[in-house]
Amino acid sequence: MTADIEVEEFLPHPPAKVWRALTDRDLLARWLMPNDFEPVVGHRFTFTTRPIPGAGFDGTIRCRVLDLDEGRLLRISWGGGSLDTTVTWRLVPEGRGTRLFIRHAGFDMDDPSQAFAFRGMNNGWRSHVLKSLHTVLA
Repeated sequence: MTADIEVEEFLPHPPAKVWRALTDRDLLARWLMPNDFEPVVGHRFTFTTRPIPGAGFDGTIRCRVLDLDEGRLLRISWGGGSLDTTVTWRLVPEGRGTRLFIRHAGFDMDDPSQAFAFRGMNNGWRSHVLKSLHTVLA
């Protein structure tokens, strides 16, 4: 059985500004994690964060850009520890702002470490990550 995290948020900023926050490595580091991201399909990169040895996680998230539609969609692979998931950000213009849809997909809920990651990230995307994105965009 797999599970996905789906988050939707209105951002009172134009899509171009939100897109820049998603694809500029320095801005991305300010609201998500330090990285060596490049907005190029096929580019392999990493995010680095605090290790969780008890969960078999060394603090490195290995990623690859899977799909990119300038200003509209970014999809990456997201692997760390036993995780082999994808994250998709989709931007939709709405009035003078942007509706951002985030889908973190493919958690194996039969794997205890992935179920643990799902619970933590489910809360994290909604609380910490989106709050940080709002701060960077302001």
